[in-house]
Amino acid sequence: MSDPLHTHDEGVGRVNRLRTDVSHSARIWNYWLGGKDNYPVDQEVGDQILSFVPELPRSAVADRAFLARAVRYLAGEAGVRQFLDIGTGLPTAENTHEVAQRVDPSCRIVYVDNDPLVLNHAHALLTSTREGATDYIEADIHDPEAILRGAAATLDLERPVAVTMLGILNFVMDTDEAASVVHRLLDALPSGSHLAISHPTTEVDGEAMTQAVEYWNSQGSALMTLRTRDDLAGFFDRVELLEPGIVSCSRWRPEPGGEPAQVTHFAGVGRKP
Repeated sequence: MSDPLHTHDEGVGRVNRLRTDVSHSARIWNYWLGGKDNYPVDQEVGDQILSFVPELPRSAVADRAFLARAVRYLAGEAGVRQFLDIGTGLPTAENTHEVAQRVDPSCRIVYVDNDPLVLNHAHALLTSTREGATDYIEADIHDPEAILRGAAATLDLERPVAVTMLGILNFVMDTDEAASVVHRLLDALPSGSHLAISHPTTEVDGEAMTQAVEYWNSQGSALMTLRTRDDLAGFFDRVELLEPGIVSCSRWRPEPGGEPAQVTHFAGVGRKP
């Protein structure tokens, strides 16, 4: 989960953009996942949010596990060999390129973000098998055409691409604008391309989540919003939604062993016909 991919003023150095006195969504997510790339302000805000929704670390872990299962499906059963990961966030275990290239070493992955902390860690993402490719581009989610232009240096946009947008559309506050971003990306890609989205919702612990987001938005970090299952369905209106549809990300094709508990992030995967 990463801050929105906003464009920054020219001339502002990446190091100067790295604020340690203001909470940061990717660092809070990192804190909940047990990582070390966070600061006291992130821990303070993260703990305060957990006072509203104590289960959020479970949601963070489940969202990461959903990414791995979705990418394994896309690279395996669906046969996709190209991935466009928008809103990369901080690198952790089971990044998109690691999962995809484990299935097929020839997979090509482009990561997209425009966040100083993520940029400082980009070298951890810029690894690849000899047969495949991994690249990182700095771009703004509000400008999908620029994302596509940058991705075209590594990906063949005439062949199917899997677009993953995990925990990023919640930073596009207007639902119509968020849907427009998704549509503009999909319109540029061929049949057989796929879309994977995860998003915090009001479907589980809705009142507590609403309070948590109100607190989040009061702390000076990037504004975010919650959406309903019906809202999320609108993002998939140009693709064939795969089973089991839009569900808690913990319940999207889970590993055998019983039905997992629902978490606050919902997710879905669709195929462009």
